[in-house]
Amino acid sequence: MKLTIALAVIVVCCSSVSAQVAARERMVVIISLDGFPAFALDDPRLPIPTLRRLIRNGAAARMATVNPTVTWPNHTSMVTGVRADEHGLLANGTIAPTGGWPPVKVEPMIGKEKMVHVPTVYDAAFQAGLTTAQVDWVAIHQAATITWAFSEWASADGPVEREMIRNGAIAAADIENFAKSNILFRDQVWTTAAVYLIREHTPNLLLFHLLSLDSVHHTYGPRTLAATSAIAFLDSCVARVVDAVGGAGKGQSTTFFVVSDHGFKRFTKEIRPSAAFAAAGLAGKVYVMPEGGSAYVYFDRSEAAELAPKAIQALAGVEGIDQIVGPSGFAALGLPQPEREPQMYQLLLTAKEGYAFTGATGGPVTAAIAQQAGGHGYLASDPDMDAIFIASGYGVRAGARLDKVANLDIAPTVAKLLGVALPNAKGKPIPLQ
Repeated sequence: MKLTIALAVIVVCCSSVSAQVAARERMVVIISLDGFPAFALDDPRLPIPTLRRLIRNGAAARMATVNPTVTWPNHTSMVTGVRADEHGLLANGTIAPTGGWPPVKVEPMIGKEKMVHVPTVYDAAFQAGLTTAQVDWVAIHQAATITWAFSEWASADGPVEREMIRNGAIAAADIENFAKSNILFRDQVWTTAAVYLIREHTPNLLLFHLLSLDSVHHTYGPRTLAATSAIAFLDSCVARVVDAVGGAGKGQSTTFFVVSDHGFKRFTKEIRPSAAFAAAGLAGKVYVMPEGGSAYVYFDRSEAAELAPKAIQALAGVEGIDQIVGPSGFAALGLPQPEREPQMYQLLLTAKEGYAFTGATGGPVTAAIAQQAGGHGYLASDPDMDAIFIASGYGVRAGARLDKVANLDIAPTVAKLLGVALPNAKGKPIPLQ
């Protein structure tokens, strides 16, 4: 009997060790192509040979986003498995009070521990003894659970940057005044950093984010030749990363996820709520933070009973406004209540098709723009805000059929692949087999 128990203990221990070893040999690479709308993949002539190959060898689906359909909130949902009302990102940074006018501003350089209110999958991986890396990921500044970081604000002072310069992977001149370089050049440098980290460090989890398509979409709008060109460029960046994994001998043990944070809509008219508020005598009392397809309205909470109806009245009948949502409607959109979240606004404005909000304070309240442009920030229920989801490699069956997935499902899926726990996540692992 004792021998049987002893043998059982040995089997359990060996199985546990084998599972740990297997997890340590695995690599998960998440490649986020900012602003890549799901509808773009419907075009059979889109020049994306690398993405098409990943899809053929794996699986693809539309991916639901969360409100607000903005970069940092949705990237944070992908690594936490929860919505904005839990993880705390409502803009591209933390919305902080100024003590003056405007009453709030967005602070992107706040440390991750203060910015993100729940555990992430990279926290879980690091705490399980796995290695983690990020290149141009967001809401991740000074994250203690990232082993190697090449940030959006790359500089020669960064440890990874110094190592790459020392080894000849990049030149010091490449990252001098890096934030002022054009976005295509920065995407190339970020891709070089991702390739370097794979080749030299083979992290168990790599978070990699590229920005050029988002910039092009904002300037020219989706479904344009400029957008198609940017997508082709990004496909070549993805190819470099896929080739690096193969070159590192990790092709059989790596899972690729190619995702985006939100879709895009074209617009030809802009809405200027600040102009409406100024006309109603509310300048200096009611502040607007535009987010493309939506806008956040702030005013002193102690004066809400007086200012809320005045603000709503000032916007009555304004061309292009679809909804004016108050606190009673926030929960249904996955947004927190103002009394529980200091960053939260008092009103949410949403735009109709073909319109977007701006912060302009003068001129007509609604006006045509010189040429079409593109925006996001529309409600996540709008199909144009759907993102892409592609999975390929280890743990993914070629030709796996998927229904629409949610970006809340990314973190639990990655956690399962790496053999770590993420109990706070509301999403579920995606069935990739």
